[in-house]
Amino acid sequence: MTVPEIPEVALAEFLADLGNSTLDLTTAMARCTKAMGLQHSVAYLADLQQQQLTPLNDLVRTLPIDDSLAGWTYRTQSLRIEESDFGGTTAWLPLVDGAERLGVLAVRAPTLDPLALRRGRTLASLFAMMITSKRAYKDSYVRQTRTEPMRLAAEMLRAFLPPRTIGTTRAVSTAVLEPAYEVGGDAFDHALTDSILHTAILDAMGHDLASGLTSVVSLAACRNARRTGADLPELVECVDAALSKWLPDQFCTAVVSQLNLGTGKLRWINCGHPAPLLIRDHRLVAGAMDRDADPPMGMPAALTSTPRRVHETTLEPGDRVLMFTDGVTEARRTAGGEIGLERFADYVVRAAASGELAPETLRRLIQTILNAQENRLRDDATILMFEWRHTPRPA
Repeated sequence: MTVPEIPEVALAEFLADLGNSTLDLTTAMARCTKAMGLQHSVAYLADLQQQQLTPLNDLVRTLPIDDSLAGWTYRTQSLRIEESDFGGTTAWLPLVDGAERLGVLAVRAPTLDPLALRRGRTLASLFAMMITSKRAYKDSYVRQTRTEPMRLAAEMLRAFLPPRTIGTTRAVSTAVLEPAYEVGGDAFDHALTDSILHTAILDAMGHDLASGLTSVVSLAACRNARRTGADLPELVECVDAALSKWLPDQFCTAVVSQLNLGTGKLRWINCGHPAPLLIRDHRLVAGAMDRDADPPMGMPAALTSTPRRVHETTLEPGDRVLMFTDGVTEARRTAGGEIGLERFADYVVRAAASGELAPETLRRLIQTILNAQENRLRDDATILMFEWRHTPRPA
């Protein structure tokens, strides 16, 4: 029987000591790094707009995501190695919680042999879980990922949003939302069960606190219905009822969907929203998901007795579905004119053809839109994209 290596034993003893769970994250990381026999480590977190990597150690400078080796690791989720300015070698490792990109981990050692890299990956996995477990109640981590003050409506709405990216071996769903600190009525949701990927994108009327409240109530009603096993029509009816009762002067457009992870069968309801787009084999399938839309959710639905219509299609492995709000296609280009549906779809098609990761595709796309608008969008712009991979389960 092989005797465990001493650093792994030291790390196990550190984690087994319940007293260490109360340490601040920086101290805990430093002790874990020492226990693994590595020279030094620093965790960097991506800011809210995914433009820079901010270190948890204040003595280290912030790094740009689009122009640094650390940023390359974040963008591609791949290992990079370079000589350290302080002697030895630095490995840049992705910090990932499931499918969600948190940032990167810099690990320094005199030499980075396969054993040291394995220990660095162990630290990256451990630190990702530590960060995720603490960021929900530690305001210091929230401040670490913000570069400017957030308005009240955006603060309220973001408290209800899920992680930017979720996924399994069979599907991944990712979203972006701008303007990050001033968003009013846009929102998205995605969640997984063993067999279903649930997604939703919403656009509430207006751009103020009431708009944000409309989206928050809609999200809560969606989740409440979903978690009690409601099918799509019942789910939308729950949102209609909640808005009609508590916010009768407000309404929102939306697309809510359910993807069967085993078969690729996609079901959705469109409540007065732009139709989703289907990308297959690196091309846009024109009109694939165009259907007559139902009334928006809320009071407009109470004015008609027509039941909500559920639409269906079957995806093929590798298909990507794009949901978006009209603030995306109505954004202006640097050269003048609106981005429009064709240019928007073309960007995603070209990114897919290059093999780019889905979260990185949306990050770069929203950055392109923001740069063209000089960071001043005329309307909220939200994109949600999911991809069906269909990895068959073993018998």
